[in-house]
Amino acid sequence: MSNLEYSILGDGMEIFNINAEDLIDEVKYFEYYTLKQNTTLFELAKNKNVNPKLLAVLNGLELDDFLLKNQLIMIPKSNYSYYITKEGDTLTTVAKTFNTSLDNLIKNNKTIYLIEGQLVVNKI
Repeated sequence: MSNLEYSILGDGMEIFNINAEDLIDEVKYFEYYTLKQNTTLFELAKNKNVNPKLLAVLNGLELDDFLLKNQLIMIPKSNYSYYITKEGDTLTTVAKTFNTSLDNLIKNNKTIYLIEGQLVVNKI
């Protein structure tokens, strides 16, 4: 989702270029949660009432990963549904998965490349 780019200069200084529109979209679709104690992905998913597979994919984790205290985790908001594209998906099949129109699908996603593993959202 995010168009976050960074580069490291010779003295170790990092420069981040963040597209403000992408950041606004991320805040709209997700909340950020800092873990207060070590836990498992499944425990956090149960506590936040979120599908563990979706939580793992959003955060670049594996289902069996252990989460550490103070780790920042992206939690999907409940007023959206989420879909991770598969090979062969089309805009029509993704819209049908959400039971929505193509116009709604396009309105809720800044870009849809339909490459395998892309996250697509839909407002419920």
